[in-house]
Amino acid sequence: MKDQTRALLMKVSTATLCTALFKRGLRHQTIQDVRPLNPGLPNMVGEAFTLRYMPAREDRNRIDVFLDRNHPQRQAVEQCPPGAVLVIDSRKDARAASAGGILVARLMKRGVAGVVTDGGFRDSPDIAGYDMPAYHVRPSAPTNLTLHEAIEINGPIGCGDAPVFPGDVVVGDAEGVVVIPAHLADEIAAEATEMTAFEDFVQEKVMEGRSILGLYPPTEEQSRIDFAAWRAERAR
Repeated sequence: MKDQTRALLMKVSTATLCTALFKRGLRHQTIQDVRPLNPGLPNMVGEAFTLRYMPAREDRNRIDVFLDRNHPQRQAVEQCPPGAVLVIDSRKDARAASAGGILVARLMKRGVAGVVTDGGFRDSPDIAGYDMPAYHVRPSAPTNLTLHEAIEINGPIGCGDAPVFPGDVVVGDAEGVVVIPAHLADEIAAEATEMTAFEDFVQEKVMEGRSILGLYPPTEEQSRIDFAAWRAERAR
């Protein structure tokens, strides 16, 4: 991802990104039902690095599997590149944790941009205090071994009903998480930036008491004139 694209995506909302994606016929890029543990942080932006869980089988998921240094969950934490987002496919099952505070802390210390699962995290009060975005469905105390077996690193996954391919661009804000196909990231970032400027203008005018008719969308010429003047005044 280009530095400029990352910088632009840090300043736009997932709602605006969803509209830009919808214009291109992409309707299922929002990771459903995930919420930020630390919503006061800046946007989460990074390329997807994935971990896939499958249903656990009891004879394969005893506690001693973590003695293996090559365990896929541990390797995902150590291999996820700095600046990337670890996206975990937990089959939308939050009855057992996808990871806990120690693993998420390791990701943070390695410079990872964020982590998202369609399951739950244990040690969630600790994670909520970290200086790295984290998204999950709800807190979940049981170890992942109870229900999940980590089976594959950095392959295509589904997370919260959204398709995620390694290298896709993942953006999260206080509202949720959106996945942008890698080949569209630059143009989506540019378009969303333009949309954000116009939406900020509209919001300001609505708060002043102006009707949305003719303004949103700008079907009246005066709305377009006013927006151009607003942009020039604010260097937007």
